[in-house]
Amino acid sequence: MQKPSVLLVATMDTKFREAGFIESCLKESGCAVKVMDAGIRGDSPVPVTITRHEVARAGGKTLSEIQSIGHEGEALNMMLMGACRIADEMIAKGAVSGVISLGGSMGTTLGTGVMRRFPIGVPKVMISTMASRDTRTFVGTKDILMLHAVCDLSGLNRFSRKILHNGAMALYGMVSRSRKDISSDKSMIFISTLGTTEKCVQEIRASLEKQGKEVVVFHTVGSGGRAMEELIASEPVEALVDLSLHEMADHRFGGDYDAGPDRGSVALKKGIPVVLVPGNIDFLVSGPLEQSLKDFPDRPYHVHNTAITVVRTTREEIESIARHVGDYCNAAPGPYTLVIPMKGFSAFDAIEGPLHDPQAPTCFVKALESQLSDTSRMHTLPYHINDSGFSAAVIEKLQELLP
Repeated sequence: MQKPSVLLVATMDTKFREAGFIESCLKESGCAVKVMDAGIRGDSPVPVTITRHEVARAGGKTLSEIQSIGHEGEALNMMLMGACRIADEMIAKGAVSGVISLGGSMGTTLGTGVMRRFPIGVPKVMISTMASRDTRTFVGTKDILMLHAVCDLSGLNRFSRKILHNGAMALYGMVSRSRKDISSDKSMIFISTLGTTEKCVQEIRASLEKQGKEVVVFHTVGSGGRAMEELIASEPVEALVDLSLHEMADHRFGGDYDAGPDRGSVALKKGIPVVLVPGNIDFLVSGPLEQSLKDFPDRPYHVHNTAITVVRTTREEIESIARHVGDYCNAAPGPYTLVIPMKGFSAFDAIEGPLHDPQAPTCFVKALESQLSDTSRMHTLPYHINDSGFSAAVIEKLQELLP
């Protein structure tokens, strides 16, 4: 049986001891290790597989040119560009089956930047002093395992040895027991949701799975919607039920669950069948209550937990979202339909909920009608989004779009 081969990314001028320890753990377990040195200032005291000079050249500069930039962030970006290009070549050749890295803020930016080039399913372990903080920038839309280093990765000690060993063994366990992709002849349908539309998505998913579909559900917390749209662009997705357009609101009006300016447009541009539901647009997600009240004063709010407060979207914001949805639909080359629950957009927007506004759905519909070139594709229903009658209608409309 061939040894699994893994990529170890490190700045070897400052982390050669710690990286060497990880390398020895992996080799003792039966892995072949390719060490990529992406350090900038010093030299690696030990041999590596891919030198920093090679990384710099792959980024389009010599190492001396990068060293003369005079700004550590810009220099790191140049080395990261080269490291990513080398990683892309490895991916194309199938040269490695996993990747591991270590570091502080700069090392984590480097390591995870390389990791995000690898496809979902390829094991990725980042041992980082930043892992106890907000890791969204580092993880992005990929399946990166972040392991908190606890103490600074500056030399080896009784704690760092344990943590580095655990990280190495986590990667070894994944690459040594990896399974080949299991092919499936099932058609794949994507659905977006949040917990506030859980009843609806569960009923839709159960119905589609009974029909033999493979259903992939995405949690629209910013990274979820972004990942969903990346996969729509690259994978053979049969259809999308975009049940939670909430990230569109957060992007435009300052909420935390921001998936970028193109959220909601990718599937429509690609021309796959899309059922659009304005689920969860009744609120913006913010942080702890005290900060939320400062950021969004004089709005109805609901404390979801100590870290998350949701605030009601205004009717003007609802109308703005409707116009954006209308613009996306007008440019769509493929089939789509809009299904609108007139009794509320989320669990918070139910009659008994903390953020109910019975006029908001009407505001949404009127703004959408004024923007949409083909209003025959818009369907208003006398249901709340979590009513069984509404989920049944979504399924029916989806079936009408499918070939």
